[in-house]
Amino acid sequence: MIRWGILGCGRIAGKFASDLKLAENAVLVACGARNEASADAFAKAFNIKNKHYSYEALVKDNEVDVIYIATPHSHHYEHTLLCINNGKAVLCEKAFAINYKQAKEMIDAAREKKVFLMEAVWTKFLPPFSRVKQMIGEGMIGDIKSLLVNFGFKAPPDAPQRLLDPALGGGTILDIGIYNVFAALFFLGKPDVITATAILTKDNTDAQCAVTFKYNDGKLAQLFSTFLSDCSTEADICGSNGRIRLTSRYYTPFATIEYYPGRMDTKQIIDIGKPEEGFGYQYEARHVGECLEKGLTESPVMPHADSLLLMETLDAIRKKAGIIYASD
Repeated sequence: MIRWGILGCGRIAGKFASDLKLAENAVLVACGARNEASADAFAKAFNIKNKHYSYEALVKDNEVDVIYIATPHSHHYEHTLLCINNGKAVLCEKAFAINYKQAKEMIDAAREKKVFLMEAVWTKFLPPFSRVKQMIGEGMIGDIKSLLVNFGFKAPPDAPQRLLDPALGGGTILDIGIYNVFAALFFLGKPDVITATAILTKDNTDAQCAVTFKYNDGKLAQLFSTFLSDCSTEADICGSNGRIRLTSRYYTPFATIEYYPGRMDTKQIIDIGKPEEGFGYQYEARHVGECLEKGLTESPVMPHADSLLLMETLDAIRKKAGIIYASD
C-alpha cells in the first residue's frame, strides 16, 4: 500500500481524500495544515492517523510515501520544493506553478533528488478523455479541423478569494481555463500561433479570457473561460468526417460522449460504462501508486514535458492578454 499525506486541508483536498479510499493501492495516513483547527477537522472527517500543524512537520513524517499538494497554485512552487527536499514523492495540483520558470525549477529539483513528481491533471486519466483519444486515433472523425471548448460559471459574491486575487494566481486562465488549454494540447498538440484577449479586473486578473490556437496545418482551437456567466462547459472536436462532443462538465468522469459521424442529425452516444463512485480523483491516485511501486520518478502518462508545455502555453496566453503576476 502506498501511504499518502495531504498538504493543505481545503475543499479540493477533501474530494481527493474521499476518493483515495477507492484506490486499491492507497491509504491516507497523514494531513498537514497551518491552522490547527483545519488539521483537526480534516483528520476527524477522514479518519486520518497523523495530523500535523505545519507543512514542515508533515514532510518529515516517516510514515508518508507521497504527498498530494492541495494549496492555491501560488504556493505550489514553495510546497513542492519543501516536499522534494525532504525526499517525499509529490502529486501537485494544477496549475502546477505560476509560470514556466517555477515549473522548470520544481522539475529540476525532483530530477536532481531522484524523487517522483507529477502534476495532478486528473482529466488525462479519466475514461471519457481516453475513449475520445482512441476514437480520434481510429479515424472516426477523419482529420481534426477545429476544437471549440468553453468553461465558465458566474462567480457568487462570496466566491473564494483565490479566484481573483493576483497574489494567489487568480483569474480564469489558471483556475478553469487551464482545462481548455490542456484539452487543446491533448488533442491537437502545441500551437504555432497563440492569440488571447481578456476582460481584466481592477487587480489585473482575468474575469474572462478568449484564446485562439492556430496550427500551420490548418487546425484552429477556440477556448473560452469566464467567471461572469454560466457556460455549457462542453468540448467539440470537429473533423473532416465527423464530430465528437464531450458534454457538460467535459473534464470530469461524468461527461457523455456524443458522436456525429457526418450529418448533424445522426448523433450516437458512445458507451464507456458506468463511472466509478466518487469524484474521479482515484484514477490519478492509482496511477501514482503504480509509478511508485515500479520505482519511477516520472509518470509515462503525465510526463514532465507535458507540464512544461502546459505552463509555457499558459505563460504565452497571459502575456498576450496582459495578465501579469508579481512572481513573473
